[in-house]
Amino acid sequence: MSHPHALQLDTYRLTKRFGSFTALDDVSLTVRPGTVHALLGENGAGKSTLVKAIVGYHRPDDGAVLVDGREREIASPVVARDLGLGMVYQHFTVVPGMSVAENLLLARGHLPMVVDWKAARAELQAFMDTAPFRLPLDAWPGELSAGERQKLEILKQLFLKPRLLILDEPTSVLTPQEADEVLGALREQAHAMACSVLMITHKFREVMAYADDVSVLRKGALAATGAVADCTPDSLATAMVGEGRSAVMSPTWVRETRPPGEVKLAIEALDVMGDRGEPAVRALSLDVRRGEIVGIAGVSGNGQRELMQALVGQRARLAGRVMVDDQPFLARRAENRARKVRSLPEEPLANACVGPLSVAQNMALRSFDEAPWARGGLVRWGALRQRAREWIAEYGVKTQGERAAIRTLSGGNVQRAVLARELAGESELLLVSNPVFGLDFAAVAEIHGRLTAARNRGAAVLLVSEDLDELLALADRIVVMSEGRIVHDVPAAEATRQSLGEFMGGKGHA
Repeated sequence: MSHPHALQLDTYRLTKRFGSFTALDDVSLTVRPGTVHALLGENGAGKSTLVKAIVGYHRPDDGAVLVDGREREIASPVVARDLGLGMVYQHFTVVPGMSVAENLLLARGHLPMVVDWKAARAELQAFMDTAPFRLPLDAWPGELSAGERQKLEILKQLFLKPRLLILDEPTSVLTPQEADEVLGALREQAHAMACSVLMITHKFREVMAYADDVSVLRKGALAATGAVADCTPDSLATAMVGEGRSAVMSPTWVRETRPPGEVKLAIEALDVMGDRGEPAVRALSLDVRRGEIVGIAGVSGNGQRELMQALVGQRARLAGRVMVDDQPFLARRAENRARKVRSLPEEPLANACVGPLSVAQNMALRSFDEAPWARGGLVRWGALRQRAREWIAEYGVKTQGERAAIRTLSGGNVQRAVLARELAGESELLLVSNPVFGLDFAAVAEIHGRLTAARNRGAAVLLVSEDLDELLALADRIVVMSEGRIVHDVPAAEATRQSLGEFMGGKGHA
């Protein structure tokens, strides 16, 4: 029997190929009516391909999608919408020049030539009164925080009264409190039979706390599916990565107890402008000592990216100063070399590599012109290629060889190649941004281990991460950035997800 609201969705042996690559391999799963169904898997496991095949963005090569037990030909997202399938994508789709009310109306896809605003506002107000979270109808997207914009994306879909709502990483821009609010509200909607929910996530905590059922994809195939009550985080991790590799889940590194040393990096009243001419970092002061990892927490878009760019010389500093070893620091190549400053930026292929150059040439960018790698103005490429081969082996970089262009490597392998270069030569200050974003468990454990080892031997580490669990595991001290300022500074041992989340949401503002 079909339900008037929440629907049952089945995929039957769904298969999707891109050329010779099989992205989805014979996947059959069921989203029960009125439940929250979590979809887990490592990057590249096929999660996004699966949901895009369900909503008509990809045409499957084989298999079928069933809605309430009936096979449906979903040729486009418009057909999916007409069947009651809504999707919230990872990337924002709000129109910046339109109010919240206008964005909600636009979600319908078909507007009359003349909008009866009185009737429309009454309808929107009635919708907001019953919505799981509220936003002011007259607000502009530019005035909303990242978390509020994500809520607007979800409200746009709920306004269409979907019978199934699909969400792709819905909490990546939310504070822990906002994440709990959003997922709790969606679970209530599902359990009230208003709609079924299929949610892509990479956070075990969210699966265990909010999902009824869970399916795990590995290399395009279904590795496990069933009730969350029958799973543990360990069993899900094993399903995601396979038996032999799940051992890497447990950290093999130990953070040694050591008092922090003298100040290595001192940031004093730093001001930095953002891309649109607005202040992104405001009068920020922070010290990082030798032998400590200082973590910077905050919702994406609160100045972390601009701060790190200003520290590594990618963005101009408006006011204030940066000192390394009590000397002014402008991030010039000679200074980096003399004071052993290294960085692992976000998107290393774009920010720390030259794509067409080989892996060996990219690994040599820091040192190709200094002894012993250069003599009499000549670069000893044979020796540098030999060193690159050693690093490739030591860091487990998967590549066709040291002569392959670095842009041919996967994201995780670019990350490892850059890490090998930046950790070489006993770096004393590491400036690191979201170092494991999108990497598999093995790479995450390895990179965390290497950052901890650098800290254990006395390096100062400044670590920006949008993952609170990562900061709580790695950092000695955690500061929270909100609207370009540090609003909280606490020893990691005294920090909790809850307290950090409150400051991330702006509690600390005067």
